[in-house]
Amino acid sequence: MLVRVGGVPHHVAVTGSGPVCVLGAGLGLGWFDWDPVVPLLAPHRTVVRFDRPGLGLSGHARVAPTLRGEAERIRRVLDAVGLGGERVTVVGHSLAGFHAEAFARLYPERTEGLVLVDSSVEERPRTLLPRGVRVAATRACGALLCATGLPRAVGPTLRRLAAPTPWAWLYGGSRVWRAALMEYVTYGDAARELAALRRRLPLPRGVPVTVLAACEGGSRRRWLDHQRKLAHALDASFHVTTPSGHLVMRDRPADVARAVLTAGPTPQPPEPAAHCPG
Repeated sequence: MLVRVGGVPHHVAVTGSGPVCVLGAGLGLGWFDWDPVVPLLAPHRTVVRFDRPGLGLSGHARVAPTLRGEAERIRRVLDAVGLGGERVTVVGHSLAGFHAEAFARLYPERTEGLVLVDSSVEERPRTLLPRGVRVAATRACGALLCATGLPRAVGPTLRRLAAPTPWAWLYGGSRVWRAALMEYVTYGDAARELAALRRRLPLPRGVPVTVLAACEGGSRRRWLDHQRKLAHALDASFHVTTPSGHLVMRDRPADVARAVLTAGPTPQPPEPAAHCPG
């Protein structure tokens, strides 16, 4: 379905029944990246997925993203599909981990659980150029790249290399490229906003938090250290899923589903987590 939020048509998929969970995909990704997880959740949860502006099947982005704006977007999407009165388990992958945590801090009365799936981590967030300069340069760069036809030439192929999907054709259009580029150049802003939120607003008391980290064999040791520190800082349960690349929801959907079901109402008993060698 399409719902209008802030004047932009947002593509939203609602599946299943029961307590609500909302799934946020990482930088430049779409609702379909959660496809392997949804059948595992839908018998137990009302699963909400949506595309941020410019991504997936949503309309063009009108403004550059902010962290508070993305947390508010989650709230407004839920309101638009008639789930405004529900407490939700909010799930964020990669960059959307920032959005999910911000939602939990800004809207504690609407948060049932928080699950961070190989979430972005920035212990010392910084930006080198003023935001206005970066945003303007990115818009110009995006227009130039799209004028050359580069997205159409290589976009679908690059997307298929990242993870096979019948929706790879979306990456042949300028809309998705522009949105992904803008998320990339404002990533540092989101990290700084989250650091400020952490200093001011605690996570809601009693809400379960889970950090689920990916591990491919014995690699990514430094990344796992960052994930462990994140879990410690948030007083969260920490689980490693292996073998898995960054797209955990595609590589290990059962592990993601288990984390979501455990974090929400009427917890399911978790199975022992895998341990990354080394």
